[in-house]
Amino acid sequence: MGTVALAVTDGMLHFELSVAYEIFGAAPDGVAGPWYSVAVCGPGSVRAGRFRLEPDHGLDRLPDADTVIVPGWADVDEDPPADLVDSVRAAHEAGARVASLCTGAFVLAAAGLLDGRRATTHWAHTHTLAARYPQVKVDPDVLYVDNGSVLTSAGKAAAVDLCLHLVRLDRGSAIANVVARRLVVPPHRDGGQAQFVTTPVPAPDNHPLAELFPWVIERLDRPLTVEDLARQARMSSRNLGRHFRSVTGTTPLQWLLTQRIRHAQELLETTDDSIDTIAAATGMGTATTLRRHFNRTVGVPPDTYRRTFRSRTRPGPDDSGRHHQHP
Repeated sequence: MGTVALAVTDGMLHFELSVAYEIFGAAPDGVAGPWYSVAVCGPGSVRAGRFRLEPDHGLDRLPDADTVIVPGWADVDEDPPADLVDSVRAAHEAGARVASLCTGAFVLAAAGLLDGRRATTHWAHTHTLAARYPQVKVDPDVLYVDNGSVLTSAGKAAAVDLCLHLVRLDRGSAIANVVARRLVVPPHRDGGQAQFVTTPVPAPDNHPLAELFPWVIERLDRPLTVEDLARQARMSSRNLGRHFRSVTGTTPLQWLLTQRIRHAQELLETTDDSIDTIAAATGMGTATTLRRHFNRTVGVPPDTYRRTFRSRTRPGPDDSGRHHQHP
């Protein structure tokens, strides 16, 4: 899986740093094959909040990494250290994939990596980012933005979403879901989902769609309509749309399509079912329909996706007799 370098310096936020280390630092039980090698890189001993950290390497090692993660930057009113900015820029120029968590976007912006690109950060600091770096196309309403070699996320929980997104890109949905189960977090939230700036995430007992979501997931093989969902939720279609926009940041049909695609990904990774069978199991109807939506959403045809990720979910030759504790 290559090396993931965590770029640290005084003033980093320890939550985002810990999230990245937890996800990339060790393979979860039951996952076969290689995992990431994590290197903590910084300019000597650094302080992150109340914690003191001893990096493994200096910042000059960042260009040797395959992926560089820049955790949140505590004081966005201060310019990030020049050596950190220069090293992150050098890593990207050397071909590394660079991702920021929360206010780490200010480091990427200072390095010029966000010029002309869409980016996000914690909603409380999006105006500051946009004002300081007008060449950056700041999107305040999303969880994370994937520009290929440069990725940015919103705050706290969105840092988890972006790290899981990277695992999903590298290892597929099935393994990303294993990591999510270990962390006891939702396995997938789309990057375009809203940051919930004004509306807190509702508790399970008063969530207007709490009962609807699992009902839909259990019936993905059926040709569900918005009217079906509204009837099950005991509300009008218009009211359902308002609740979906408030809770998920998207429409009922787009949310439903996303669930169908994610289920198709898991079946492609974990079964030998034909494309026709998977199309039926995910409510797509025909292989042609599945291929069209899958290619548009994931970026590759289902057959290519299966070849890429199928072998990665199977135990290696040394794992066949090993017993794992399930998370």
